[in-house]
Amino acid sequence: MDFTDNKEKFITEWGLLCMSWGVKKAVGQIHGALLISERALCAEELMSRLKMSRGNVNMNVHELLDWGLIRKLNVEGERKDFFEAEKDFWKVFQLILMQRKKKELDPMIELLKTSSNVEAQCPESDEFCKVVKELRHFSLKAEKILNMFAEDQGSFLSSSLMKMMR
Repeated sequence: MDFTDNKEKFITEWGLLCMSWGVKKAVGQIHGALLISERALCAEELMSRLKMSRGNVNMNVHELLDWGLIRKLNVEGERKDFFEAEKDFWKVFQLILMQRKKKELDPMIELLKTSSNVEAQCPESDEFCKVVKELRHFSLKAEKILNMFAEDQGSFLSSSLMKMMR
């Protein structure tokens, strides 16, 4: 398989992989295209490379900008906006982690907070209260750990994790 075929396969597969993380395929494909690009790309280039409509590209670029996974650049002499992907993968990991936390863990913690107001009055409510309390305790610990990862700026935590991965 040549470079062009591999590049197209990467972008397609990145989009499908992102879907398994709960992200739209088009968002993943745009991110993949920007991730492997040697330079910033404008919306027209993304439309052409990915065979997407202007509206689809613009909507999904804004989602990536909101996540912080790409940034908008002004190129001298150009009136168009250009976009480039964050390529510091520790930062990418942190950004994705915090978005997932916001989308998945934070609502669960809020649910558990409101559910923990129930008082045990029978065996069934006793079990409910016990499970909610344990799940809330676990969720708050997970939140602390995720916040540590998000706040780590390449210090002890990240360097230790990277050493373990080698």
